[in-house]
Amino acid sequence: MEAGDVAAVLARASGGDGEAFSLLVNSHARMAFRLAFRLTGDERDAEDVVQESFIRAYRQINRFEARSNFATWLHRIVVNCAMDTLRSRHARRAERMGEPAEDIPDAAASGEPSPERLAMSTEIRRRVDASMATLTPRERIAFALRHYEGRSIDEIGRTLGVQQSAAKHAVFRAVKKIRASLEPLRRTT
Repeated sequence: MEAGDVAAVLARASGGDGEAFSLLVNSHARMAFRLAFRLTGDERDAEDVVQESFIRAYRQINRFEARSNFATWLHRIVVNCAMDTLRSRHARRAERMGEPAEDIPDAAASGEPSPERLAMSTEIRRRVDASMATLTPRERIAFALRHYEGRSIDEIGRTLGVQQSAAKHAVFRAVKKIRASLEPLRRTT
């Protein structure tokens, strides 16, 4: 959808046109799911986050300022919903203590890597996933936005509603924790 089309669709959606809002959902659902999955690490949670995000967007569409970018606005809603999910997951995990987090399904491998490289990649992925599960919600989101989505520290700060220094610190702490979990692998290679 081009910028002019988006503005027209947004105007119609703001006026209560459900069909126009459906067009927005269809054009942004993939981006929203990809981000939600990277933040939550769980397909079902990501689906729930996306659904809740679009419900919130629909309820708040009249608050959207036309001078802003809809994708950026929706991005912020997805991050907030994902943070809510991560916080509740963190609280449930604290209650259960000791239950392992589920693995994120691996994407299909391209080419034919050697068995050793495949085993090493699998182990790295497993350790990164396990490390991500130990991060605070803010660290996890900051890391995912920086290293998976390629967002700047300034964008991360605005998305999280914190100053740049706090965003930078959250990314730094996440990287430090993930590196520590990968250190034993570095020594064996």
